[in-house]
Amino acid sequence: MWCSRKTVILLALVSIPIQYTVMKIFIDFYVHKCLFPNFLNCGLGQDVKSFDWMCDEYPYFSCNSSRKTNILILATPRSGSSFFGQLFNQHSDVFYLFEPLYHVQIILMPHATPRRCAVEHRLMLEASRDLLRSLYNCDFYFLESYIMPRPANHTTDKLFRRGASKALCSMPVCDAFSPSDGNIEEGDCVRKCASLNLTLATESCREKQHVAIKTVRIPELSDLKALIKDPRLNLKVIQLVRDPCGILSSRIETFHDTYCLWQIWRDTGRKPYNLDVTYLTTMCTDFLNSVSTGLSRPPWLHGWYMLVRYEDLARNPLQKSKEVYKFLGLSMERNVVDWIHNNTEGNNNESAVHKYGTLRDSAANAESWRLNLSNDMVNYTQTVCKHILDELGYKAVNSPEDLKNMSLSLTEDKTLIPFL
Repeated sequence: MWCSRKTVILLALVSIPIQYTVMKIFIDFYVHKCLFPNFLNCGLGQDVKSFDWMCDEYPYFSCNSSRKTNILILATPRSGSSFFGQLFNQHSDVFYLFEPLYHVQIILMPHATPRRCAVEHRLMLEASRDLLRSLYNCDFYFLESYIMPRPANHTTDKLFRRGASKALCSMPVCDAFSPSDGNIEEGDCVRKCASLNLTLATESCREKQHVAIKTVRIPELSDLKALIKDPRLNLKVIQLVRDPCGILSSRIETFHDTYCLWQIWRDTGRKPYNLDVTYLTTMCTDFLNSVSTGLSRPPWLHGWYMLVRYEDLARNPLQKSKEVYKFLGLSMERNVVDWIHNNTEGNNNESAVHKYGTLRDSAANAESWRLNLSNDMVNYTQTVCKHILDELGYKAVNSPEDLKNMSLSLTEDKTLIPFL
């Protein structure tokens, strides 16, 4: 039976959406189930092992069920995040980046204050999420838009704290050190490595099984919802928190210009009449919003979120690190264990000299702020941040004697179970 030309055309048009649907189902099946070796990071959370029958039926498929895990350390300045980030920097199969969002902030909000303009805040967050998504996919060229001066031939010496990333100080990115050199000091990396070639950094990143990024420039956990829900990223977030009194004390020591009035209060015992408490209130508000979101356990966080108190990490660094690694599904390498031992039994005087260092007596350092802040300053901070202190299990000081009594812990025993 012959069909008219109109009938043929009509059938062809009708078949287009059908063909598209079939192709999409085919692509989704093979890409999202990660059956091919180039799609280790494309899964939707399904267990690839459930498709073992494909390996027997079609031996040319890759049967490697391992998936790339992306890690984001969400913290606030002076909360112990540099120390925490090193737990991943030491792992041989983790590509670690230290504060890449610094460049976004410098370009978009160079004079950022805690009084965030809504438009600037939204712009900063959108740009940060785009950059994180690119970096987790090992695309370093996107970062060039935020580095000033703009890299020439994909090469720069302006990447913020490059030396804090072991991968960026090792082969193939830098040939100044050999694997036998062991731990590479940040200063040595800056002095001995040539300018950073972002193409080589991209290649190095793609050779690693996992990417970990530390940031103190994402205010709240909810700001990461779009990334966490993106099935292609397989992103797990570890939120690091600390007693606000400890954070405040460390910031006073580190950021002299911003906290100069707080320094006057600490040194003289007199509270300045024009003391700006915005940084403190904003920090505790962000903490409370993030922690409340995490502990409410919304469906979009299921399996992707863990809350860690710095004090717990400092008191039991090896045990807490094992818990974190278990949550991430990573193996605890010997060099990570060795680094923990070597960097948690240091002298507090050394960490005082190197304010951004990681060598310290971790247990003593966790509450050393009690010897630096006055009772009035602590009471004021605990009043402003009462809700988050209660939520996280930090005890209030009842007297000047209790404040200075270091045998009395101000951190309650509290079990924080990952949201699995």
